[in-house]
Amino acid sequence: MSTAKSGPVEAAAPWRPAALVIGLCWLIVVFDGYDLIVYGTTIPALLKEPGWQLTPGQAGTIGSLAFAGMLVGALFAGNLADRLGRRRTILACVTWFTLFTGLCGLAPNAEVFGVLRFVAGLGLGGLVPSANALAAEFVPARFRSVGATAMMSGVPIGGALAAIIGIPTLPALGWEALYLFAFSGFLLVAALGRWLPESAVWLRSKNRVDEARAVEARYGLGAAEDAPAGDAAATAAPATYRPALSTVLRPPFLPATLLFGAATVATLFAWYGLGTWLPKLTASEPRFDLGSNPLTYLLALNLGAVAGSAITAWVATRIGPLRSAIIGAACAAIGLASLVTYPSSILVVYGALILAGVGTHGTQCLIISAVAGHYPPILRGTALGFALGAGRIGAVIAPTMAGWLLDGGYGVSSNFLLFAGASALSAVLLVAPYLLTRSARTAEPAGALAR
Repeated sequence: MSTAKSGPVEAAAPWRPAALVIGLCWLIVVFDGYDLIVYGTTIPALLKEPGWQLTPGQAGTIGSLAFAGMLVGALFAGNLADRLGRRRTILACVTWFTLFTGLCGLAPNAEVFGVLRFVAGLGLGGLVPSANALAAEFVPARFRSVGATAMMSGVPIGGALAAIIGIPTLPALGWEALYLFAFSGFLLVAALGRWLPESAVWLRSKNRVDEARAVEARYGLGAAEDAPAGDAAATAAPATYRPALSTVLRPPFLPATLLFGAATVATLFAWYGLGTWLPKLTASEPRFDLGSNPLTYLLALNLGAVAGSAITAWVATRIGPLRSAIIGAACAAIGLASLVTYPSSILVVYGALILAGVGTHGTQCLIISAVAGHYPPILRGTALGFALGAGRIGAVIAPTMAGWLLDGGYGVSSNFLLFAGASALSAVLLVAPYLLTRSARTAEPAGALAR
């Protein structure tokens, strides 16, 4: 039996190391969110960069390149996390995207910049399913919606950090400094190498039982506590399924896999479309000139996602993640549609953007929770990788489509209608897995697929 180390951990009170794991995963996602959303912060400056001669359509295409890389990274890294381990996959992904996002600040032209964004996206896409799979295995099943939302709050916090840093940095140091700041992620790599453990669930799936027991003892975990009762898919023995993409694309998983993937496409279309274009949309439209820096609108979107998503997660512990997600997506559609009309005050704009943040990012957190509870642990990384990887199709298309609409003279309102429609579609799509799994409801709503 293998006795290789699963990662440095120290003996402590049970809650302390578990909190450390969740905290590290949260920091990972903060850097992920910053590296993604920093592009939207810098679009107005890049459009003015001498010698680059970017049009809005070309800027949208460059924005899509990072998400195209994420699509590829998520599809492969989710499976790698199931095969090689959560810890090793996370370390590789953080190192990768830190390096290539930082190098964007040294890009001599738009072509090199676009290639670097694509390559950085490979690591960014691989990170989220791996980190979510690991974090889900340190949180009791009942509180997975809360855990997923708490950890994924790092995405809008990272986006808010990009806006906060950008407000003074862009005029003083230029857009390059915002990308060079990403090199600070190497400090996180060092911390992960020191303190991040391997998942006990993954260790058991590889028959490394002694190591799994050691992790469970240090982290106060129960070996049989992972799967929610009443869900036949999730309670299957790990040896029943092979950790491969083909497994989640076959019965009994196929319907849920496709539905979760489609809902994620629509949700990420709205979330990342807004994150990429919101500063430019509000800066170029006189009716949004209400005395605020356009970056403060991006800040409102991201802070609304943080605060509002906590509410949807709390609701999910009572009515289930899918019902909560349906409500959240509908709220986003309403908020974004309201921006098509002439805003009566800055408070109306901020309120609409907060609703949009809640219903886009918050909905995605709840989809992650539902996926984590539906699949057996041996398939969790693969299933999350497929859902988030497929969802990147929406993230890839959204910036380009928004740029095309602006180039075509359709105006800012066409973008808000586009993102509102995507949120409404997400709400509709999530009704299907809710109805499909009705018979699988249990007394533990956040651990079950739906309630």
